[in-house]
Amino acid sequence: MEKEIYLMKGNEALAHAAVRCGCDAYFGYPITPQSEVLETFAEIKPWETTGMVVLQAESEVASINMLYGAGGCGKRVMTSSSSVGIALMQEGISYMVGAEIPSLIVNVQRGGPGLGTIQPSQSDYNQATRGGGNGDYETIVLAPNSVQEMADFVDLGFELAFRYRNPVIMLSDGVIGQMMEKVELQPQKQRLSTEEVAQRYPWATTGCKGRKPNVITSVELRSEVMEQHNLHLQAKYHEIEENEVRYEISGSDKPVLGIVAFGSAARISQKVIEMAHEEGIEVQLLRPITLWPFPKDAVKELASKVKGILTVEINAGQMVYDVRYHVEGRVPVEHYGRLGGIVPQSRRDSRQIEDHAMNTPRQHEKDELEAMRRQRRNLVIRNWLNGIFIVLALIAIVGVLYFRSGDRGLTLSYGIAILAIIVKMVEAIFRLPGVFNKL
Repeated sequence: MEKEIYLMKGNEALAHAAVRCGCDAYFGYPITPQSEVLETFAEIKPWETTGMVVLQAESEVASINMLYGAGGCGKRVMTSSSSVGIALMQEGISYMVGAEIPSLIVNVQRGGPGLGTIQPSQSDYNQATRGGGNGDYETIVLAPNSVQEMADFVDLGFELAFRYRNPVIMLSDGVIGQMMEKVELQPQKQRLSTEEVAQRYPWATTGCKGRKPNVITSVELRSEVMEQHNLHLQAKYHEIEENEVRYEISGSDKPVLGIVAFGSAARISQKVIEMAHEEGIEVQLLRPITLWPFPKDAVKELASKVKGILTVEINAGQMVYDVRYHVEGRVPVEHYGRLGGIVPQSRRDSRQIEDHAMNTPRQHEKDELEAMRRQRRNLVIRNWLNGIFIVLALIAIVGVLYFRSGDRGLTLSYGIAILAIIVKMVEAIFRLPGVFNKL
């Protein structure tokens, strides 16, 4: 099967990508705004083509424990839910991390706290990046910002999960899950056979014929042994931080302001960058693709180039603390966000984000940026006035050459010439310091 291009929702692309990358099983429970994942599996019936198991569990708690069992057998297993459901899975996720069981867990976020709303949000950042369950642990967190990445990150998530024997969380949101875009689906991969699983993953519980039993558990009552296990986990997390940081840079190569945003908020921020450029303010966007491991070095580099940084998040301010921590006070860091499922989308919202970005630098730098804005605005006005002057002057010249003495057209041409002179005088006034340059 070759690559194919479709128009579909992010949730639908996720399900198709799971089948094509050789996923062995999906265990989940429907919840808005990610219900289309399970619905798409029911529509395409992968159990008839690849043998993939698709099961609607009785709850999210049941789903995560099914992942524990199937993942322990070395199978590519995944679940998906939204905020409230992911909260119910935290105990199971902690167990899986402790037992080093790979899996893919997809969170299509909605607003909270509590049952909250069915509208999009990014308020589960802390839960995903800090480990929502008990113990000292980390999960790799991928943040897609397009339907294409919803599909691509399925295979990537499984690769990372099995490379490090650790659950991977795909932290999407209701915008990406519900929006429709063109997506290119990868060719079909074959699922691994039981023999291939046993050969590739010797730790898996594939039956102990000819070998000692594999015991997969997160419990250990001997403190000295548990400490060594924790040190092993911490060393693994350090390796992940060294090798798996992913991010994207866009916008100006010579920025005076920086924006850090992930997921759908990063897409919104692109419009802000365009608006700021029109006003002569150069902005660079840093989009973390891995929220953990966090691109701390990229944040430090951005801080070395700009006068201030704004984080744009659809929450009350969560990633902003990571950005501030790694900026280490070099430049001011501020936050802009909307709550309750409100997604910034209008030109007014973009203007508010731009204004917040302008307010991030220190006071003397704010004055410099505001002066740059005024200079750009005046230049635009002067360009318009010069354009009008040229048009009027050309009309007047043609009229003077064409009409004869006594024609009304000649009188009109003289009037247009006078108007052109007035326009040019107004344009000249805009060059005077201290008059219109404070507009």
